Amino acid sequence: MKAMILAAGRGERMRPLTDLTPKPLLKAGGLPLIEHTILRLAASGFREIIVNTAHLGEQIVEYFDDGSKWGVNLQYSPEETALETGGGIVRALPMLGDDPFLVINGDIACDFPYETLKKRKIAMAHLVLVPNPPHHPAGDFALSDDGFVDSRGIEKFTFCGVGVYRPELFSDCHEPRFPLAPLLRSAMQRGAVTGEVYGGFWMDIGTVERLEAFDRHLSDRMGG
Repeated sequence: MKAMILAAGRGERMRPLTDLTPKPLLKAGGLPLIEHTILRLAASGFREIIVNTAHLGEQIVEYFDDGSKWGVNLQYSPEETALETGGGIVRALPMLGDDPFLVINGDIACDFPYETLKKRKIAMAHLVLVPNPPHHPAGDFALSDDGFVDSRGIEKFTFCGVGVYRPELFSDCHEPRFPLAPLLRSAMQRGAVTGEVYGGFWMDIGTVERLEAFDRHLSDRMGG
């Protein structure tokens, strides 16, 4: 299974840090955010990784090159301006191939066991959900007892930015720039989206404060 890391966002909420540094290269625990994800993917047996880039993307390419230093093969999908989640995935489809592929947001920190997703049967999509964090108390999607995800439901969880998708999910997508969420909701109505809830460590590094919190988490874990 190939993996894609979404790393093209501008990181407006992280300014001024992102004025000169792309958000995925902001550091926590002495390493860029995206490097934590690449290391996790490599440890989970993923070798083929695609990274989409836009704002200051050349810095990401310069830092990681072909990925061989990390034991992976990195390819890049450049975007002149960020195409949002859906558009970014569609742009990269020729590199992702014909089989289901993993997509991870470039601004999350997570210790999810990605290798388990290789064994999942995928209808059109499989989403990893987490308990709602304080900054997103309403959640996004509900999960039925038989493992299907729906946008309706009493108890909702937060989509954590980790999902597996079939290329066919995007077969009718022709706009260059569009978000992923409406496409997923449409597939949910057809009963084509499964999911699971993960209760382990996860953070959305969407603000400077949460970047600092992740840095403290790593420091505490290392005993520093």
